[in-house]
Amino acid sequence: MRKIAIYGKGGIGKSTTTQNTVAGLVELGRKVMIVGCDPKADSTRLLLGGLHQKSVLDTLREEGDDVDLDEIRKEGYGKTLCVESGGPEPGVGCAGRGIITSISMLEQLGAYDESEGLDYAFYDVLGDVVCGGFAMPIREGKAQEIYIVTSGEMMAMYAANNICRGIQKYAESGGVRLGGLICNSRKVDLEAELIEALAESLSTQMIYFLPRDNMVQRAELNRKTVIEYDSDCEQAGHYRSLAKAIDENTNHVVPTPMKNDELEQLLVKFGLYG
Repeated sequence: MRKIAIYGKGGIGKSTTTQNTVAGLVELGRKVMIVGCDPKADSTRLLLGGLHQKSVLDTLREEGDDVDLDEIRKEGYGKTLCVESGGPEPGVGCAGRGIITSISMLEQLGAYDESEGLDYAFYDVLGDVVCGGFAMPIREGKAQEIYIVTSGEMMAMYAANNICRGIQKYAESGGVRLGGLICNSRKVDLEAELIEALAESLSTQMIYFLPRDNMVQRAELNRKTVIEYDSDCEQAGHYRSLAKAIDENTNHVVPTPMKNDELEQLLVKFGLYG
């Protein structure tokens, strides 16, 4: 089983990209579990048809520690298995504890056992936070592969570089590796070339370039992945291609993060900064 965590700047489209990629993997015959690692608990809604899934932390608060796997894991599109970690009540406690608690609970309940037949476990992680509980998939080896969703926007690239620092830090102790950058296009000038250059500087690859398409928003409004909403559209083909690229990827590296001034120089080179 491959355990993959998706990181990236807040608002870059991690949850949308993850769910649509999972839909593509399902078409390849893969069995996938997706674990939402965001207190908003919105990492599985497209796979569940908009159902606001009861989170692990909410279940534990209401039911106590005596919880069955079926109470915290729901079946979604293509028989995907969906879990939402959730978080504490606003202003109380650390949201990162939700990830730690959820993954530990799933392990205790046998969600990762060979008998489950999983090909993939995906972790959709909040924002670009690489400390505390949000770094758990990296720090404790819960995820072996990291993919970073980014764009040609300056702050998205800064976030990607910062996440690479976290991967590099825990690469030896946790065995985590970077699988590549996913460019979720914002139609920045020379965007594909810029992310290719960033990937080269980080010693990785741009594994896929996702063009911007309003079909994504239309599918979300209908509470579906693009593949389920309009299987024949061009954007559905892109998500299938991204899924195939990840499924076939063997290029897993320890990244070489850039210094901030080096990143700024890269942006200057492409005429996007300074």
